[in-house]
Amino acid sequence: MVQAASDIQTVLSRVDDGLNDSVERLFEFVRIPSISTDSAYAGECRKAAEWLAADLRGVGFTAEVRDTPGHPMVVAHHDGPSAAAPHVLFYGHYDVQPVDPLELWDDDPFSPAVRDAPGGREITGRGTADDKGQLMTFVEACRAWKAVHGELPCRVTILLEGEEESGSPSLKPFLEANADELKADFALVCDTCMWDGDTPAISTGLRGLLGDEVIVRAADRDLHSGFYGGAAANPIQILSKVLAAIHDENGAVTIPGFYDGVEETPDEILAQWRTLSRADSLLSDVGLSVPSGEKGRSVLELTWARPTAEINGIVGGYTGEGFKTVIAAEASAKISFRLVGQQDPAAIRKAFRAFVEQRIPADCSVTFKEHGAGPAIQLPYDSAVLQKAKAALSDEWPNPAVMIGMGGSIPIVGDFQSMLGMDSLLVGFGLPDDRIHSPNEKYSMKSFHKGQRSWVRILSAIRDC
Repeated sequence: MVQAASDIQTVLSRVDDGLNDSVERLFEFVRIPSISTDSAYAGECRKAAEWLAADLRGVGFTAEVRDTPGHPMVVAHHDGPSAAAPHVLFYGHYDVQPVDPLELWDDDPFSPAVRDAPGGREITGRGTADDKGQLMTFVEACRAWKAVHGELPCRVTILLEGEEESGSPSLKPFLEANADELKADFALVCDTCMWDGDTPAISTGLRGLLGDEVIVRAADRDLHSGFYGGAAANPIQILSKVLAAIHDENGAVTIPGFYDGVEETPDEILAQWRTLSRADSLLSDVGLSVPSGEKGRSVLELTWARPTAEINGIVGGYTGEGFKTVIAAEASAKISFRLVGQQDPAAIRKAFRAFVEQRIPADCSVTFKEHGAGPAIQLPYDSAVLQKAKAALSDEWPNPAVMIGMGGSIPIVGDFQSMLGMDSLLVGFGLPDDRIHSPNEKYSMKSFHKGQRSWVRILSAIRDC
């Protein structure tokens, strides 16, 4: 049997003593230019997958490289102390973004190094933060557990993909084909950020996403605004009125049924968010100062826990250089909805289209183009796994862990829930200034070191779940 939860200091010490070796392993991994979006690097993506499988076998996992129509998956398994031990699925990705423009890098993006910086030492190179350094924090935690105790405190399955940066086209078919093998009690995802360099964070919610395109048509051709102006329907005006009607004077969405399934965020969570120091800079960092959206709600609540309707693009009439006095035959707009709670994407699409159709004049027409949909993800705030992970992180870092939301979406988390019936615990150690997807990507040495220690603590804490 693995040692009691209070006896993890030897494992943490093993992480500390092995830090230099773990950095060297990360360097080996980062040196592989596994750029998934460029077919010229297909061989390098396979090389990265094979490197990971070999490293995991060295830890004691059974690990295989599994072919897909695209880049391969890595699947690894390790038994726990008993068949009754909790079973976790850890997910990460080994592919990286292209490095262009290369001339903006201070050094070769695939020649990682450690450098001193104002905030502490940093590991530089493409993929150090997204996601090679992050996933290796978990692998190194498992390595330390094995070195000290000869076994892991939980049953662990690891799934590492090579297409996350190119849309993950092979992932859903792979999950479908291997659902029985991959299903676990819950998933662990390490592809997110801390709140700041001393405050760990657990992302408890991800907003869903729905996209729709509206095309309004009137006359059978563009019309001379002198001959027809004032008499002919103008699709740009019609569409503008429709779009303006989506929000009321208080910023709320007016589409009937839009807020069905939206729950209020608990008061204690809102109070915690009010204490987060960087919240005030979210708008000021981009040259704004006055929150839009629903009045009376904080910026963090608006971006993490409330649904939205945003106009992402509108086109109509003549937009070239100079001036052309026409009444356009058609106008179009693209609208996205960020969803929360139990909002039903299909129901909202239907309600939105009915909302638009009711506002189109009788001699005009409207058509729609669908642009995908996915529901929101919300981990229950009272989840035992969540509470244990929060306590474990708080024991490791200077500041207590905070539960945050994410305004964006991580499709794999929705797939785990809908296809495998698993909730996901999202714990990452990236920082807002890690420059992921940009030149000079870096990963804090503190994040890499204490990230390993954090996973040691989390694995110990969740073995009793």
